[in-house]
Parts: sequence; C-alpha cells; structure tokens
Amino acid sequence: MDRIADAFVWPSRDPEWLTKLLLMALTLLIPVVGAINGLGWMLATLDRLRAGEERLAPASLGYIGRGIRLFLVNLVYGLAIALVTVVIYAPAVAVASNQSHGSANAASISLAILLSVLAFSIATLGSLALNFAIPSIVLATDRDGIAGGLNVAAVVRRARANLANTLIAGLMLIAASFIGSLGVIACGIGVLFTTAYALAMQAWIIRSFEEGSPAAKAA
Repeated sequence: MDRIADAFVWPSRDPEWLTKLLLMALTLLIPVVGAINGLGWMLATLDRLRAGEERLAPASLGYIGRGIRLFLVNLVYGLAIALVTVVIYAPAVAVASNQSHGSANAASISLAILLSVLAFSIATLGSLALNFAIPSIVLATDRDGIAGGLNVAAVVRRARANLANTLIAGLMLIAASFIGSLGVIACGIGVLFTTAYALAMQAWIIRSFEEGSPAAKAA
C-alpha cells in the first residue's frame, strides 16, 4: 500500500487521460447502463494496472458485460442494508403515528425514538462497513463472479487478512467518493467528470489493496 496516495494523481500519467475521462463522463449520462459500464471500465483499468501499464482503459460503452456482475453484487449488499433498516424503522413510524392519533404515551414515544436511532445507526454503520469491504468484494466478484462476490464469509476473510490494508483502502475509497462529488459543487454536470476520475482512483486503490493483501497473494 506504499503507493496508494498516488491514486489522486495517477490518471494524469496517461497522455490521453483527459479525453478518456471526458468520454467516460458522457457515458455516465445514460441512466443505470452508464453506471454499469463505468464499473466495467474501472475493472478494465484494474487489468491494465495488473499488467504494469499506468494507463486508463479506452473509453467506450463496451464494458457493460464486465460491469453488470459487480453492479448486481453491490445492489444486493445495498438492498440488504436497506431492508434491515426498514424492518427496524417501520415499527418506529407505526408507533409514532399511533401516538399522534391519541394521548401520548412516554414509553411508546421512547420506543419510537429508540427504534429510529437504531435504524439510522444500522444504515450508517452498514454503509461504512460495506465501503471498507468494497475492495474484497470487487476482487471476489472479478475472480469468481456474482457467487464469489456474495460469499460473505470469503469476503470477510480477505478483508480481515490485513486489517491495516483494508482500513487504508477504505479510507482512500471515501476520499475517492468525495472527489467524485466535487463536480456538484463546481458545476452540476461536472460531477460526471469527477465521477469518472473517482472510478480511475478506485482501480488504483483496489490494485494497491490486492498487492498488499496476503489473501490476494495466496489466491
């Protein structure tokens, strides 16, 4: 993980980086399909890094097949967190709604508040945990498909093989997500370019995680 900080600048080492990112930004305009293709492009860029080439994959719509598996795996994990959150939050809403139609009961109100806080905590912590598991999920999906990506036990083992490695990669992915959102601040449409840049950063971060992971080396 020694070179992981290079994730911020490595895309510019490709002489065609600006053109490639602009073209990828245009593909991201396509609802859903653009996001799927973007994930596939990130994986193709990861392949180039594995081959020792510090160049971005060519920009095109030819990565949909490569990205669909990772998209579906991410979707399942996201829906799982959302489902648990809703299961806990729905009773809180029901209890609070019931209190609004009659005399307020301190115990019921306290229960509604407790359930709401619990639901919010699960959503927050679940999303954070998923972020730190992303490198392991990506590598498992890339190697073994959807079944591999959804093999929670294997994903957790890989993530726990080197906790420092996982922590650094997760923090860098958070930084990449922040950069991906900068386009909204600078200019609404600019978020597409910064999102493409963030995908390039993710490829570098995941490759650095892969190089520093004992589980990955043994695989």
